[in-house]
Amino acid sequence: MTEPTSAKAIVVFDIDGVIRDVGGSYRRALADTVEHFTANAYRPTPLDIDQLKSEGIWNNDWEASQELIYRYFVDKSIPREELQLDYNTIVAFFQSRYRGPNPENWTGYICDEPLLLQSSYFDQLTSVGIEWGFFSGATRASATYVLEKRLGLKSPILVAMEDAPGKPDPTGLFATVHLLALDKLQPVIYAGDTVADMYTVEKARSVEPERTWIGVGILPPHVQETVARRDAYAQTLREAGAAIILSNVEELTSVQIQELLR
Repeated sequence: MTEPTSAKAIVVFDIDGVIRDVGGSYRRALADTVEHFTANAYRPTPLDIDQLKSEGIWNNDWEASQELIYRYFVDKSIPREELQLDYNTIVAFFQSRYRGPNPENWTGYICDEPLLLQSSYFDQLTSVGIEWGFFSGATRASATYVLEKRLGLKSPILVAMEDAPGKPDPTGLFATVHLLALDKLQPVIYAGDTVADMYTVEKARSVEPERTWIGVGILPPHVQETVARRDAYAQTLREAGAAIILSNVEELTSVQIQELLR
C-alpha cells in the first residue's frame, strides 16, 4: 500500500536521455554540426560531448555545438574573437539534420529516436496519486512530438526551451511544479540524465529550501555500453547531487519514490 507521503509527490522528467534515446539524433546532429563548421576536420566523439556537458552549463545542444567549434579553433591558436561564427546559421544546420530540411514535414534524425519507456508507466504513477510533468531544454515542437505523437499523452504539463531560461537555472522547474502542485510542501523529484539537471535541483533547493527537492540520475543508453563508462558517468551524476542513479526511468516506481521520501 502506498504511503501518504508518496501520494503527494511530484515527479518532473527531463526528456532527452530519459524519455527518448537521443544518442542517434540530437547528439548525432551535434557531431554533424561541429564537423561541418570545422570543414570536416573534427567530429566530436560521444565522450567529447559528455565531457563538455559535465561542465554543467551546456544543456542547449545548439550552444554546445558552437562551443565545440570554438574550442577546436582555439586549440589551433585561432582566437574566438577572430572567428566569424553565426549562431543562427549553426542552429539552422543543426535543425536540418535533426528535424530534416523541411520544417513542415520532419524526416530527420528525430523520426528514429527509440523510446525509453511505455506510456503505461505514467498511468501507474497517476493511479497512486503521483503528479507528473516535464521540464526539458528541447524545443516545444520536439518535446510535443515525442510526448503526444509518439507516446500518446494528452496535453501533458510541459515547460520547454521557449518557456524558461536554460538549465541549470531552476525557473523552468519551478514553473512546472507550480502547474502541478496542490500545496507548497509537496516534495519534488526531478529525473534527468545530465549534470545540468542535478545542478538545477541544487539551485531549486537553495531558492525554495522549505520544499524537499530530490535529483534522480538516469543513465542515458549511450553511456551504458561499457561498465567503466557507465560507472564513471554515474559517479559524475552523484557528485553533481543525484540522490540515486537508475539505468532506466521506469525503475523510478511508486515504491522507489516512497523510499526516496523517507
